[in-house]
Amino acid sequence: MNEHQTPPTAVGDDYLLLGQYAERAYLEYAMSVVKGRALPDVSDGQKPVQRRILYAMQDMGLTHGAKPVKSARVVGEILGKYHPHGDSSAYEAMVRMAQDFTLRYPLIDGIGNFGSRDGDGAAAMRYTEARLTPIAELLLSEIKMGTVDFVPNYDGAFEEPVHLPARLPMVLLNGASGIAVGMATEIPSHNLTEVTQAAIALLKKPNMDTAALMQYIPAPDFAGGGQIITPASDLQNIYESGKGSIRVRARYEIEKLARGQWRVIVTELPPNTSAQKILAEIEEQTNPKPKAGKKQLNQDQLNTKKLMLELIEKVRDESDSEAPVRLVFEPKSSRIEPENFVNTLMAQTSLEGNVSMNLVMMGTDNRPAQKNLKSILQEWLDFRITTVTRRLKFRLNQVEKRIHILDGRMIAFLHIDEVIRVIRESDEPKPELMTAFNLSEIQAEDILEIRLRQLARLEGFKLEQELNDLREEQGRLNLLLSDENEKHKLIIKEMQADMKQFGDERRTLVEAADRATLTQTTADEPITLILSQQGWIRSRVGHGLDLSQTTFKEGDGLKQVLEGRTVWPVIVLDSLGRTYTLDAAEIPGGRGDGVPLGSLIDLQNGAEVVSIVTGLPEQHYLLSNSGAYGFIAKQADLVSRIKTGKVVMTLEPGEKVLAPVPIYAVSLINPECKVILASSDNRLLAFSIGELKVMAKGRGLQLMNLADNASLTHVTVSSAQDFVVESTGRRSAHHSERLRIRDIDNKRGRKGKILQINGYLNRLSAIDADDATFG
Repeated sequence: MNEHQTPPTAVGDDYLLLGQYAERAYLEYAMSVVKGRALPDVSDGQKPVQRRILYAMQDMGLTHGAKPVKSARVVGEILGKYHPHGDSSAYEAMVRMAQDFTLRYPLIDGIGNFGSRDGDGAAAMRYTEARLTPIAELLLSEIKMGTVDFVPNYDGAFEEPVHLPARLPMVLLNGASGIAVGMATEIPSHNLTEVTQAAIALLKKPNMDTAALMQYIPAPDFAGGGQIITPASDLQNIYESGKGSIRVRARYEIEKLARGQWRVIVTELPPNTSAQKILAEIEEQTNPKPKAGKKQLNQDQLNTKKLMLELIEKVRDESDSEAPVRLVFEPKSSRIEPENFVNTLMAQTSLEGNVSMNLVMMGTDNRPAQKNLKSILQEWLDFRITTVTRRLKFRLNQVEKRIHILDGRMIAFLHIDEVIRVIRESDEPKPELMTAFNLSEIQAEDILEIRLRQLARLEGFKLEQELNDLREEQGRLNLLLSDENEKHKLIIKEMQADMKQFGDERRTLVEAADRATLTQTTADEPITLILSQQGWIRSRVGHGLDLSQTTFKEGDGLKQVLEGRTVWPVIVLDSLGRTYTLDAAEIPGGRGDGVPLGSLIDLQNGAEVVSIVTGLPEQHYLLSNSGAYGFIAKQADLVSRIKTGKVVMTLEPGEKVLAPVPIYAVSLINPECKVILASSDNRLLAFSIGELKVMAKGRGLQLMNLADNASLTHVTVSSAQDFVVESTGRRSAHHSERLRIRDIDNKRGRKGKILQINGYLNRLSAIDADDATFG
């Protein structure tokens, strides 16, 4: 094919374009993972490996009443017949199905060490034993009643079921967790009684919506209990969309001791949390290690360590076989409020956390999809109706076959002498019997196979009774198959019987509550912040302090002094346009050198600290950069919630942010208030502050039209009529010149007036203005 020919999209049987082959192969692989490994089925709630484990164990006769056998034998049966994968994958799935702290309703009764809540692994399969639990009958009891399809196994030597005939919605009862290609599933467990009641209600009233179904299923019901604190409205949104996050916390009790002492006993934990995990988190906070690449603890670690050491005296794990979870927390002092103590523990550890919900599963159409609560129950009900219909037809077929046989036996019983004569005198008795008594081949064959004793008078009465019973059952089966209402009544009756046998009380408390947050009361006091040129920050109590005796590290010096209050946030602005937020009360005080800002915030590479600001949320600042662009921002918009800060001003390459200029509220509406700018080429420009925009973030408007290679160096906001320009000339000689605003007044974006100075400008100072600020 030459370069001018168009390549074919599909090229016969000889070869295929590589791109098309790769796309097809990847999609086949992805669907194989989705269907064959990761996602449960809405019909029986099982993944393929789980389904094969249950079927293999039933086929081995390992029902709940049988003697358990070694797990290695079960795994060998599974691998040899149905699951051609590694033995570890099959055994791990088997172990999970036996863990009562993982599954709400375990399907395997494990004897031996099958792991623990603390993450301990199960013993090797050669040591443990297993059999099915009674509740596994909900999945397997109807497997041999023609209820589901069977397909050949991997080598065609055996058959395995496509689904298990689940009598209840197991996909909700035990949930599932898995990661596929391009999708994942996180289905929490639910209470059997609640799910069954909801399914029955939906079968009776198919037009029920999610809100109505949640009257029966208010929330998940976890194996380990706990308390769901998410509001009901949020839970409804999750069940309607099929995706969301639930907030779960541990359950505890405050145990009173002698002499006013008390302690907290935690008895239930959220999912995916263990006692060892909680103890490890507390150890990490009370005895922290410097983070990677750091030589010392950062301020957050120091604060957390101080908080936890002042709060907790002792913590120990008293869990045992009788109390699966028992964590004991003793406070440092009995004067600590118990609720504050518990709230801090919840906020600082995994005693409270989020549990994700992502209701992705294989539907009855054999396609993966995210489903809401109603669609899950409705699809399962459709599957159950189909299953029961197949079971009824299978049983009807059996009954009709038996009636047909018994009809033949009844004829033989009534004509016993003639039947015996035909058999004795005929060389081929079967066709003779069929002709003489109008029998089918099956009936004639049965008569020839039965013993004469079965045609005795007493047996005749039993025969007649069995026929009557079968014909009565035949009538009931025909009625159930022809009347959908009767069929629904049968399904409901069976579900109610299963609910009565296997149902239990809810373990997880559903009670909305506020999320645990760490709140510290800080006294509202005046504070003075001192920032050094090398980025070290410290604080002193009070305002108007004499800082003449303030010392710095060698080679360092004073950069900025800022007066504020302990309850105000401190905002750090860097040269690349990011802001970071500190708690003023957490900045070290005393006579020391303070701490480097780099230990309190995560400055991005190449950034330098430009300035710090503090004040009330409604305080405004003029933000500008060396490229002469800027805007007005409220302090509330500069606050960042994360340690890495947030971008407030966008810059062009080579630009840097200038120090922000505070603006009083009265200045924003004062027509006399001006923005005064100076550039590196000694140009001066002034314009009304009303020409600027108030923005939360961005690049802003052009403040000044700069000449090539020039940059903005000074910014001042003032309503004064006069101001002083201070400059430094040759041989470091200082000069000052008094100018009037009207002499340079101009429009925003102009080039401005050239200053007649020999040297460079280093300060602009307003004169006789109460609301003046300086650049």
